[in-house]
Amino acid sequence: MFHYGIDRLNTGKALAILKGDLNAQISAEARQRIEASHEIVLKTSKGNQAVYGINTGFGPLCDTIISKENTSELQRKLLLSHAVGVGDPIDPELAKLMLILKVHSLAKGYSGISMEVLDRILWHVEQGIIPVVPEQGSVGASGDLAPLAHLFLPLIGEGEVFYKGEVKATSEVIRDMGVQPIELHPKAGLALINGTQFILAHAVLAVDKLYNCLAHADIIGSLMIEGLMGSQMPFHAELHKTRPHKGNSHVASRLRSFLKDSEIGKSHEFCGKVQDPYSLRCMPQVHGSSRSSWLHLKESVETELNSVTDNPVIIDQDLVISGGSFHGQPLALPLDYACLGAAELGSISDRRTYLSLEGKYDGTPRLLMEDTGLNSGFMILQYTAAALVSENKGLCFPSSADSIPTSLGQEDHVSMGSIGGRKTLRVIQNLERILAIEMLCAAQAFDFRKPLKSSHFLDEVHKRIRKSIEFAKEDRIFSKDVEKAHLILKDRSLIELSRSFHPSFGEFDEQFESY
Repeated sequence: MFHYGIDRLNTGKALAILKGDLNAQISAEARQRIEASHEIVLKTSKGNQAVYGINTGFGPLCDTIISKENTSELQRKLLLSHAVGVGDPIDPELAKLMLILKVHSLAKGYSGISMEVLDRILWHVEQGIIPVVPEQGSVGASGDLAPLAHLFLPLIGEGEVFYKGEVKATSEVIRDMGVQPIELHPKAGLALINGTQFILAHAVLAVDKLYNCLAHADIIGSLMIEGLMGSQMPFHAELHKTRPHKGNSHVASRLRSFLKDSEIGKSHEFCGKVQDPYSLRCMPQVHGSSRSSWLHLKESVETELNSVTDNPVIIDQDLVISGGSFHGQPLALPLDYACLGAAELGSISDRRTYLSLEGKYDGTPRLLMEDTGLNSGFMILQYTAAALVSENKGLCFPSSADSIPTSLGQEDHVSMGSIGGRKTLRVIQNLERILAIEMLCAAQAFDFRKPLKSSHFLDEVHKRIRKSIEFAKEDRIFSKDVEKAHLILKDRSLIELSRSFHPSFGEFDEQFESY
């Protein structure tokens, strides 16, 4: 059982709650904190001191005092006026994750929210009534204002929701379920739309999906080394002691483990080739650096998952602080870094795919097929990988490098982290297909090494791939094979297989293996 606002949340737990694999609730201790904070807001709203967002307008209207009788209507109009998102709706699971992350932040008891509001949000999660949230409109500064406004319109009976596979008007769904809209109390609307949950939900998925790609890149790269008769010496432990970047050393250790006791490796141990192209021998340096970008994002996400990101923050009765905890910069920069790390992983993967088609390695035919001319072999698979790599290059311009002032200059520096989050997931999506294409080429090249055996691990990896994808003797519709390889990557069976072969690591290296 996970307790919102009390227990520490991480990416794995957040995704487990999302999938229904981990039950979550608000404990009595958290409810007490929430109610105490809410009482402070109610008392403040009845006083004469101006406190931002409780009895004042918003943004450049922060010096406009709102009468006591209008403080509730102020919050309702806040949701209505800020629901200006455009573009396609985000995936319902992403919107559901936003709800979960928001509950955890609000349940810490620093936001002045009422239990009625939190209970209604959890009702939406439990009933699978998920708000429709447009993907565009946030600049990632005063919180993800537009997407969060759309996320919480259903609380007041407005907006649209995904329900039972359809998009429906909220008013229709809650009427059919006999539920009434709630009336927002002072500060409720502001607490709901101030925050980084749109950026954070994208970042949580990025941590998970990029981890999967990183783990597979090492496995697929090892398979390609065997297919192309690559040297294991660049992964030697003594070499990496002389340049001990932790990501590099970690990847080198994985590659050594995956290739251990390979007959293929031993068969060319004393050949005349001096060194391999960079895409083979520099895997520790490139994959390792991408792992470091992932680790930076993971650590930033874990801090944000357990933070209060709205404004003002209710410390106690005498200390209500208006600050900038909603600003998305702490996630925007790591997302851009991880985006670049993902793109580089795809770039080097495509180079290995290209190498496999050249026919320069003993026993590996050009285009990975013996009867070419009539057959084009694996030629055009690399075109697709190249197209995806090029698209990723165009997506790598850092969103956080831009800032456009908003709110009549009151919000004069913004993070654009919401755009960075969306771009990073797009790059990772492309990366998955790039790696799937390399998986096909590596498995095909590996077959030409028979009857020599590889390591026990890589032989098992190859068997798993061949259960879904046959060796190609002639041309066929390879896009179907790409999707089959993509499904192997998504089901993570190769990662589970690697864990049964891979040795244990020290404390730091374990950070690369879990989240």
